[in-house]
Amino acid sequence: MGQILEKFQGKEWRERQLRKITDKVFYRFQNETGKANLKFEDLYIAILLIYNDINKHLPGPHFDPPSKDEIRALMQECDMNLDGELDHEEFVKFVKRVTKDTFITVSQGLIITLAVAPTVALLTKRTTEGVPGIGKVVQKIPTAAYASLVTLTVVMFQKARE
Repeated sequence: MGQILEKFQGKEWRERQLRKITDKVFYRFQNETGKANLKFEDLYIAILLIYNDINKHLPGPHFDPPSKDEIRALMQECDMNLDGELDHEEFVKFVKRVTKDTFITVSQGLIITLAVAPTVALLTKRTTEGVPGIGKVVQKIPTAAYASLVTLTVVMFQKARE
């Protein structure tokens, strides 16, 4: 439950997750190439790795990475010292800009799943009162347990759909 509540903290949670991903990818390239900065070719591969991690670890639909042209344009915007390479801080800024819409979509999906699903569960519990057989069973289940069960079912359907 604590992990779910942590995700509602919003910007701080998003920043920590993004920083973990960017640090992991940046230092991986730094160790492989021995260079402190990323050139365009390394940057494009890094973005593919980041989107792979996003699609594996964050809930929601599959997100396609930006095209090479989009990456090239954003790289020029984020390259503050104009050396044609991105250092660590430029890389973090670059990834924030590239993944901004992705994290907004993930956050909205979490809010819908964890806020709307329990509300729908409570409404459906009331509507089952008149259904013979099922209504009595549903009414005996505690409201909190029923809402959790319906929310878990919604999350399972979302995962199966992916």
